[in-house]
Amino acid sequence: MPAIKDILANKGSQVLSVSKSATVMDAALLMNEHKIGALVVVENKQVIGIFTERDVLQRVVAVTRDPAKTRISDVMTTEVACARPETKIDEARSVFKNRRIRHLPVIDDNKQLVGLISIGDLNAYEINGQETTIHFLHEYLYGTTDTGHTA
Repeated sequence: MPAIKDILANKGSQVLSVSKSATVMDAALLMNEHKIGALVVVENKQVIGIFTERDVLQRVVAVTRDPAKTRISDVMTTEVACARPETKIDEARSVFKNRRIRHLPVIDDNKQLVGLISIGDLNAYEINGQETTIHFLHEYLYGTTDTGHTA
C-alpha cells in the first residue's frame, strides 16, 4: 500500500520554514514568492507550529493586526498534526478530512521535519496512479496504438 514516502519521492523533501520570531509580513511575502499556502514553524529542527493562509485570515486580518509587527508565535497553529514517511496514504487522507486541514508536516523518529505534503500533493499522486492504470488497461484491452508507423 502506498505511503507518504512515495509522495515525497516524487515531490522532494524541501520544506520552507519560518522561525516563531518572524513577522507575519515576512511569512506572507515568503508564501507569496513561492506560491505556497503554509510554512512550518521550526525550532531546533523540530516542528513547533504551522502558519497557513487560514491563520492569516482568521488571526491577523479578521482582528486587524498589523502584519509588520505581529510575530508568527502569536498567530501560528500550535496543535499540528504530523505524519511519518511510513504513514499510509489512506490514513493521511483521513487526517486531512477529519481535522479539516490542507497541510501535513512529515517527521522522522527523532521528531525532526523531513517533508511536507498537502492535500493537493496527495490528490496529484493518486490521479497519476489512476492515469497509469488506465493506460495499462487500455494497452491490455486494445494493444499498442502508437507504434510510430504510418499506414
